[in-house]
Amino acid sequence: MTTRLQPGDQAPDFTLPDDTGKAVSLSGLRGTKVIVYFYPAALTPGCTKQATDFSESLESLTSEGYTVLGISPDQPEKLARFREQEGLTITLLSDPLREVMTAWGAFGEKKLYGKVVEGVIRSTVVLDADGVVQVAQYNVKATGHVDKLRRDLGLAPA
Repeated sequence: MTTRLQPGDQAPDFTLPDDTGKAVSLSGLRGTKVIVYFYPAALTPGCTKQATDFSESLESLTSEGYTVLGISPDQPEKLARFREQEGLTITLLSDPLREVMTAWGAFGEKKLYGKVVEGVIRSTVVLDADGVVQVAQYNVKATGHVDKLRRDLGLAPA
């Protein structure tokens, strides 16, 4: 069973390439609140909906002090196509070896159409400015997730 992060946990640090190949480190974002969300695959309907929702909400999230990072196992080149095709404004990171996903509890056994499979668990973790987990949500739905997260954080609708 995958160990999931809980509120109060210190989030494991990471450095991953973004869609341009530039390295992004979680520790480099200390001092800002961070929303890290994990999704199975770029350019698929559910993941596109979730990424577009985060992009459309980014300005208001940024004004509340949040940085948004989307992490998938896709290579940077595919993430670049995803950004361009969908007009995304959030930071997209590549974790092809699924090491960060595993450390954060976002990769492991899950149910897919009634069958148990191993894969990316659609998850969102919210960190405070010190990198401490405030909210950890696993097996989230792509559609409507950003609105629900905003409500959970006590933020006004975008």
